Amino acid sequence: MSTTDTVVITVTGKLDNGEIFYTIPSNKPMSIKLGNSDLPPTLEAILSTMKPGESRKVRVPPEEGYGARQKSLLQTIDNQEIVDRLQPKPGMIISLKAEKDGEMQTIPATVMEVDGSEITIDYNHPLAGHPEITDFFSFCKNKSVHSSFFME
Repeated sequence: MSTTDTVVITVTGKLDNGEIFYTIPSNKPMSIKLGNSDLPPTLEAILSTMKPGESRKVRVPPEEGYGARQKSLLQTIDNQEIVDRLQPKPGMIISLKAEKDGEMQTIPATVMEVDGSEITIDYNHPLAGHPEITDFFSFCKNKSVHSSFFME
């Protein structure tokens, strides 16, 4: 394969504990053109050099996946802003409105802690900073390649 080939892939993305967080099943594969930054750069580079039938394990940094966790995306807000609509609990994902580029947008946030009149929320993607294992099977120009990628 070259860095400009189009590949058709099926994917199963898992967390370190084996929990599946993403799937592209074999009955609905996805077509990706290499070189378009559709995959993390490390995965794309490895996939472009693989031979049919070859398996590999590749470590990919979080910055190429869902990013590193950013402490600046943790925020403490007044519980009264939320409690009128729902009873927040740690782990709950809530939608909050925020202004961005002059427009109001809905942004998901994870409730981290509820402490009396305050709630600590996290705007990081839920998979940010988590090690991931991605298994995928790809087809390119009627040639098949199987690989396991380990992302952390």
